Amino acid sequence: MKFAPIPYGRQEITADDIEAVQAVLQSDFLTQGPVVEAFEQAISGYCRAGYGVATNSATSALHLACLALELGPGDWLWTSPITFVASANCGLYCGAKVDFVDINPQNYNLCPQALESKLKDAKQQGRLPKVVVAVHLAGHPCDMRAIHALSEQYGFRIIEDASHAVGAYVLNEPVGSGRFSDITVFSFHPVKIITTGEGGIALTNNPDWARRMRLLRSHGVTRDPDCMDQAPDGPWYYQQVDLGFNYRMTDFQAALGLSQLQRLDEFVSRRQELAKRYSRLLAHLPVTLPQFNPETRSACHLYIIRLQLDQILVSHRAVFEELRTQGIGVNLHYIPVHTQPYYRTMGFAPGDFPQAEKYYTEAMSLPLFPGMSDQQQDRVVTALQKALTL
Repeated sequence: MKFAPIPYGRQEITADDIEAVQAVLQSDFLTQGPVVEAFEQAISGYCRAGYGVATNSATSALHLACLALELGPGDWLWTSPITFVASANCGLYCGAKVDFVDINPQNYNLCPQALESKLKDAKQQGRLPKVVVAVHLAGHPCDMRAIHALSEQYGFRIIEDASHAVGAYVLNEPVGSGRFSDITVFSFHPVKIITTGEGGIALTNNPDWARRMRLLRSHGVTRDPDCMDQAPDGPWYYQQVDLGFNYRMTDFQAALGLSQLQRLDEFVSRRQELAKRYSRLLAHLPVTLPQFNPETRSACHLYIIRLQLDQILVSHRAVFEELRTQGIGVNLHYIPVHTQPYYRTMGFAPGDFPQAEKYYTEAMSLPLFPGMSDQQQDRVVTALQKALTL
């Protein structure tokens, strides 16, 4: 019997979602209308943050966050090598230099001990980072308390790249509250926890940073008389006061996000249930399972295993390809950024971040999404067991 393929991630769209989008499509405003602001307020309210600035992608939100923190030429941005390239590229967009901090081998996030060691060396060399981007890989929050303590000691700003982690909690506070960071960014890509199709948001408690991100989101153009260098000529008047971008979210995207947000806790709960079930079903296999910190609530965006290659007779690639052959949409998050050709031209080389590189040789993301059935998950487990014993 041939089964339908199981993707590694998938959006869940209901009739209510479709109705919410249709309502905007039949309204007067498809973009730059009231629904975007309503979505911003809803997300910031859920996360207990002061301000939200919605964008057309999380990449755009990361760029705006860096600009709000005045990252520029001569500055350094540090982040994890195990992330999507956008977490590092946002620094390059601003003309800054980028470096990486190796990962914790237990949770695969940026390692606070490695960060502290690198900060000590950087202080002696006069090249401390202006911004550290802490990536919550797979929806598992970083040790933000430790990273924040280091920021107070060494004077850097913190952006949480929480693209995987809307709905996650740290010490009973939602990721995005800003307790341990300056700006938090979420992604609403279709495979993420909730979706707007494409889209992102930057949350902050600083009104000046929020105001600057809003300005730069829309070409650096304003109609606010208080921001202009001369009195308006008339009600039609606007001024470009900075070099901005078109990073705006549409109202129909925001409407989808608002509708999805009502089911956020339900989505996270189902993801957690599936993750626990995976951990139970896979416990006897030669794989290293994810570890969950009791001080946090993971959003469980991904379920990443690591193959114990010394315990099996097949290669990492062979297991991956066999699962794909069986219709199991495994993936690999991520190729270490410093090994990408573009970053190698900056002087990065294999061996620079050994924990990240070892992770890459063993890691595999198994399918996980709220609409996944127990039967589909059983198929994944059976297929993995077969692939490990080829």
